[in-house]
Amino acid sequence: MNTGADVSAPGGDGTFETVLVVDFGAQYAQLIARRVREAGIYSEIVSPSITAEEIAERAPGGLIFSGGPASVHVEGAPRIDTAVYDLEIPILGICYGAQLIAQQNGGTVGRTDKGEYGRTTLTIAETDHGPSAGCLLDGLPLEQSVWMSHFDAIVDPPTGVPATASTAEAPVAAFEHPERGLYGVQFHPEVVHTPHGQHVIEQFLHVGCGLAGNWNMSSIIDSAVDLIRAQVGTGNVMCGLSGGVDSAVAAALVHRAIGDQLTCVFVDTGLMRLDEGSQVIETFGRHMGIRLISVDAGVRFFAALEGITEPETKRKAIGELFIRVFEDAKSDLDDVGFLVQGTLYPDVIESGNEHAATIKSHHNVGGLPDDIDFALVEPLRSLFKDEVRKLGTELGLPDEIVLRQPFPGPGLGVRIIGEVTPDKVSTLQHADAIVREELRLAGLEREIWQSFAVLPDIRSVGVMGDERTYGYPLIIRAVTSEDAMTADWARIPYDVLEAMSSRVINEVPGINRVAYDITSKPPGTIEWE
Repeated sequence: MNTGADVSAPGGDGTFETVLVVDFGAQYAQLIARRVREAGIYSEIVSPSITAEEIAERAPGGLIFSGGPASVHVEGAPRIDTAVYDLEIPILGICYGAQLIAQQNGGTVGRTDKGEYGRTTLTIAETDHGPSAGCLLDGLPLEQSVWMSHFDAIVDPPTGVPATASTAEAPVAAFEHPERGLYGVQFHPEVVHTPHGQHVIEQFLHVGCGLAGNWNMSSIIDSAVDLIRAQVGTGNVMCGLSGGVDSAVAAALVHRAIGDQLTCVFVDTGLMRLDEGSQVIETFGRHMGIRLISVDAGVRFFAALEGITEPETKRKAIGELFIRVFEDAKSDLDDVGFLVQGTLYPDVIESGNEHAATIKSHHNVGGLPDDIDFALVEPLRSLFKDEVRKLGTELGLPDEIVLRQPFPGPGLGVRIIGEVTPDKVSTLQHADAIVREELRLAGLEREIWQSFAVLPDIRSVGVMGDERTYGYPLIIRAVTSEDAMTADWARIPYDVLEAMSSRVINEVPGINRVAYDITSKPPGTIEWE
């Protein structure tokens, strides 16, 4: 049995144990990847079109097949190269993934009279010799609550593989055969609604795959430093500093690797929050000790956005102009051939590829022009946001930087619906400052992942001072999240919302109505554009 040869991964140098998560269209594929990392093992999401040969070349320590919305009985449903079962790499199937393992290995997947959605009681199988929990359910109660979301159910497990648990509507709710490396669960261990779910995942990783878990912040830093030095050599490097967590951590990591070869460039796009440009320069100067150049490019960005209303076009215009500004700044520096970006794994996932839909082009991924005069250095490309925060703390950055709320690279350009103009930006800056100040005064700033205001491209009738007004509404957005891949709207107390509304309408000319966005992600995204 393959217990996990080391592989080279984004952000790694070939020393990290790795598990590949095959995404069959699951809502929770990213969550599965996060749960694997919580167990101290690097994970990466791949398409089911990956071949057995490609998997063998990467030599992961384990594979996890995600759930998905399709039925294994439907023509065109996603499949996996059946040769993967001959690679001697342990495989865990979750929901659809478990059904696919069963179907491709002699089992039977049937339709029951009733699907299971939500919390369900799982019962561990009994034999003449007692409970047969197997590896995955070892040490857990004979009956436990799990989260189900399926209609098809496994009737017979793969040939020669025993069932280890069942539910009222799923006769084979779990199965495993350690010698063959086949494991499957009909329920979703990755969600918090399955209380013992992390135990199930860790049992597969540590016992089923024999992985120890060497994915931690110290090892990530050491590995990234080696990779940066190998890529850059003695060359000079520029880092696009936005003032956000991602670019600050990327700058600190690259600076640790190459020291004075790095110069940071802060571009004031005119699309920052109120007074943020000066705050970024002051904070960075106090804590980072890295050479910083500031470029005032607001006029250029407003000119580039003139007349543009479509969100993707906006993002790409902003992304291209960022590169052009960096190229201009490069002429004042000595032989800069590399550009550091704070690209994260969610940026890459949401920007799409040949196997995944584009949710939105992030300015530093899908928004980049083709003719870049730099080699990109992206040391955070494999990390989720919460991992970046932990990395920043490990690098010695203060909470003032590490715990800042996320702010999009395109800035207020994607929080103004429709054309972006200086007047609209000024209006939104002042309204957004009030929203964030009221949350801080209420002691809620740290409880909320991201909070901001949106200025839509509509106007509404209002009454102020017995006179008719025709102004913009303001939409307040606040969410809680772990890694920005999923998010829930924050339950802000009514009195705080009332204070925001009253202040915005009274203090910001042109706004006469305030609304609160109660959409989670999915189906919405955190940002409006």
